[in-house]
Amino acid sequence: MSTAPRIAAAKRDWGHDERGCTVLHIDMDAFFASLEIARHPELANKPVIIGTGNRAVVSAANYEARKYGINSAMPASRAHQLCPGGVFLPVDHHYYSQISRDIFGTIFSRVTDQIEQVSVDECYMDVAGALLEWGSPLRIGAWLREQVRARHGITCSVGIASNKLVAKMASTNAKPDGMLLIPVARQAEFVQMMPLRGIPGIGPALERRLDEHGIDSVKALAEIDLPLLESIAGSRITAERLYNVARGLDARPIVTHAPEKSIGAEHTFPQDVSDAASVCGLLRRCCDDVASTLRRKGFVARTVTVKLRFPDLSVTTKSLTIEQPADSASALLPVTLRLLRAMLDIPADATPARLPRAIRLAGMSVSGLSDRATTVIQPTLDDVLAESGADGHVSTTQTRLRGAEEALDAIRGRFGSGSAQLGI
Repeated sequence: MSTAPRIAAAKRDWGHDERGCTVLHIDMDAFFASLEIARHPELANKPVIIGTGNRAVVSAANYEARKYGINSAMPASRAHQLCPGGVFLPVDHHYYSQISRDIFGTIFSRVTDQIEQVSVDECYMDVAGALLEWGSPLRIGAWLREQVRARHGITCSVGIASNKLVAKMASTNAKPDGMLLIPVARQAEFVQMMPLRGIPGIGPALERRLDEHGIDSVKALAEIDLPLLESIAGSRITAERLYNVARGLDARPIVTHAPEKSIGAEHTFPQDVSDAASVCGLLRRCCDDVASTLRRKGFVARTVTVKLRFPDLSVTTKSLTIEQPADSASALLPVTLRLLRAMLDIPADATPARLPRAIRLAGMSVSGLSDRATTVIQPTLDDVLAESGADGHVSTTQTRLRGAEEALDAIRGRFGSGSAQLGI
């Protein structure tokens, strides 16, 4: 569900020169809500919001609902206030993922294998190698839109340009159910008519910093030289990116197989919780879920991050890189609880029954992933001294605990994910 600003004047005919315009950005229109309407036609023309419960957030909303000011990540309780007559539905991830796989596997892959899937409902596509068969990027875009509509009863918007930046901005401004081609010769003009927030990657903080220097539009940004931009942005890399995007330039390639960067789990409590045992118990389950996923995918992780959301919806995170890469809950949990203490200023020697702040959501994730089969995990000297047997064989506590978790993986695989848990 895109919340990027759109300019009505941008949704027009920019010309038909397709030379060099081989990058497509395809974005489903209100994907989750549209799928619900497709399987429940009686919901057509009604405001449909995906996300139910006082503690939930909005995952998606159709265009009728957006007229009431409803956006993704908004608390569902707030959406109820804005649109009390709206149709609120639970998230059906299995159904949405199933349709997404069909769209990518049977429609998009018919054109090319040069596809960078950004999310369940969005991708970039390089069609340079498909033009011999298809003839025209516009023809490809039209066929994709027709097939998505015919097979699934939903719409998508397509942006066509010479690079990912302009293609994405084109699809955003083509919404809903549109297609926009931006010729190479006009991409700077197209980009420079946008507000700063129309540029992907420019968030509120950077927007405020630019605005403090009188830069309130992409056109104004294009008038600033690189040295001044660097002093404003505080980073040469950021300054160079801003300099290029203000001119519609983007050298990023299509990445067809992006490596997995992180694995995480988080949960929202039914009510705000300050009971330490409840929060620690939730984080233990998150560690168990994440560790199980790491082992299933053959990864180990080097960095642990804890995330907390408080009753005022503010969020804080804290990370720690561990000495030994890990894929077991028994190794991840102590680090997770150490981070929790640090985030809440709890002394290491204290064991409070109640936390100093109530928690709305808690979770943890791991990053710095590598292939377990090729990652050297060397026992520490303390482990070796403490755990060496009479025959010199090293069997550390962590090794044995990991073995127990692998045994639980087999049980869960046979009887279900909730069939057994490790007491840590």
